[in-house]
Amino acid sequence: MSNNTLNRYLFEDLSVRGELVQLDETYQHIITSKEYPAPIQTLLGELLVATSLLTATLKFEGSITLQLQGDGPVSLAVINGDNNQQVRGVARWDGDIADNANLHDMMGKGYLVITIEPKQGERYQGVVGLEGDNLADVLEGYFLRSEQLKTRLWIRVGEHEGKPHAAGMLLQVMPDGTGTPEDFEHLEQLTNTVKDEELFTLEANELLYRLYNQEKVNVFEPQPVAFQCGCSRERSAAAIITLARDDINEILAEEGFVALHCDYCGTTYSFDSAQVAELFAHQAGENKTLH
Repeated sequence: MSNNTLNRYLFEDLSVRGELVQLDETYQHIITSKEYPAPIQTLLGELLVATSLLTATLKFEGSITLQLQGDGPVSLAVINGDNNQQVRGVARWDGDIADNANLHDMMGKGYLVITIEPKQGERYQGVVGLEGDNLADVLEGYFLRSEQLKTRLWIRVGEHEGKPHAAGMLLQVMPDGTGTPEDFEHLEQLTNTVKDEELFTLEANELLYRLYNQEKVNVFEPQPVAFQCGCSRERSAAAIITLARDDINEILAEEGFVALHCDYCGTTYSFDSAQVAELFAHQAGENKTLH
């Protein structure tokens, strides 16, 4: 059974909302685009789960990007997702990564950049220090400081039956101010009992019933999560004609073609001399028409 879904749910009597995301193929797609060391695969899985959970909090059309940057062996790890739960991600590193490397070993002195881009309205960006043992700690601190909303995240990445899985849950006090600390702590304790295998394998309704069978839980329609890369041959062509023609000709003389590689999905778009000439001729024709 393939599982790439996000479920939102609401506790009817407790003014707390929750989310559950379970990913296998989507996560596998992202980590197979490059030969990532195991700790970076885990880091990308954690970012993927977190981005999906945060994207589900959007009340508008738009996207969220979680980007880790640092001076350690991993210089960049980024996941982007939108309100349709279309996600993509990539990481860049240099040198060897120890098998037991944690967030701080990989990123060194680093920070998390959270970028929210609504299709309509102002772009928002927040920068968060890497305070805490893991990504969930970092994000919980961000919510407490910026949103003043009590939030807990459970992020699990691992293998089940030989295949990589990533999953997670989020609990958050409703912003209407009616939730109590006691209610939240009660649900927190219940959610703390969740096991990796349950998160990776159980259907959402069964998992939520196991955790919260004494509560009234309203589960909304599940939303599929899918890998979606925005690259295309057309976009690559558009990028080529923004470069100086002399530079392009130099590459063509050396290589015989111009190639653009997409880090997100691993696709390479190649253009030979005739195709490049056609691109620039088409651009020149358009410029004449504009004048």
